[in-house]
Amino acid sequence: MLDRIVGLVAVVPFAVGTLAGAPGPHAAVEFSYRDPAIVESSALVVVDDLFVTVNDSGDSGRVFVVDRSGATVGVTSWDGDPVDDEALAPAGSGSVWVGDIGDNGGSRDSVDVLKVPVGREDQHVDPERYELVYPGGGRDAETLMANPRTGQLFVVSKNLFGGTVYAAPRHLSTTHPNRLRPVADSLAFATDGSFFPDGRHYVVRDYAGATVYTFPGHEEVGSFTLPKQRQGEGIAVDGDGAVFVGTEGQFSDVLRVRLPRAVEQALAPPPSPSPTGGAYSSTLTLDQDDDGAAPLWPWLLGGVVVVGFAAGAVRLLTRHGSAS
Repeated sequence: MLDRIVGLVAVVPFAVGTLAGAPGPHAAVEFSYRDPAIVESSALVVVDDLFVTVNDSGDSGRVFVVDRSGATVGVTSWDGDPVDDEALAPAGSGSVWVGDIGDNGGSRDSVDVLKVPVGREDQHVDPERYELVYPGGGRDAETLMANPRTGQLFVVSKNLFGGTVYAAPRHLSTTHPNRLRPVADSLAFATDGSFFPDGRHYVVRDYAGATVYTFPGHEEVGSFTLPKQRQGEGIAVDGDGAVFVGTEGQFSDVLRVRLPRAVEQALAPPPSPSPTGGAYSSTLTLDQDDDGAAPLWPWLLGGVVVVGFAAGAVRLLTRHGSAS
């Protein structure tokens, strides 16, 4: 909890400036949790039109499945006490990723993600567990995202001087550590994030606002304030692109948030190319790896072209000198 207090103190000046500079998006209560056991909702995802949440550190290994009335319709539990469950991400129909990735002191040698089945039933499971390792030592994090097109996982660290987006290997191993790679910068106090259904955009939130980015370019699309909540932490995007936010606290509300028009327009699908030419795009169009790293071949090709042009110029000058 100490890091959250420090984070709130540090983020208040930025939050005040944001609130003064731009109006927050429209929001409406989607539902209120009715289960008294949900006391510190730290993350939020939508799977099969059901909401899944997890309590912050201190709870046993379990996730809650909630319908749109706020009633808990299923609980999935597993043995072993987590160190600090902080994050969730969709893992396809009927499953979620649980991120045991909290590390307030940055002292953990590795963190874990678990693939857990969820649905309209109570179930006790032995989930698949995957070990993740950061380069250069431990990091605190509360954000886990899964690209809906590829399934690749991304972790966003939480740091006073700015967060980092880390890409996990495309194919995770259960038998040896999976090494994370930094691919982009992000918000300082990231508390949750989610990809949009197109797999081309994602959103990361902090205690006061959120920012939408492109993928795989990781370019900022737009930032906006979020509705005031007790301690807003969770953010989720459903299959239709609707955005929901949640907060810690017993019987707390989950809000449906309408994005600012400029952000909605940026998220709109690109127009179909016309028969006479391709449509203009302001985003990166080079082929890229799943984690957003551009391939090397365009640079090599460019170098070959430059060298060839220079060689041709030298030959032309040589011939001209000989002729004169």
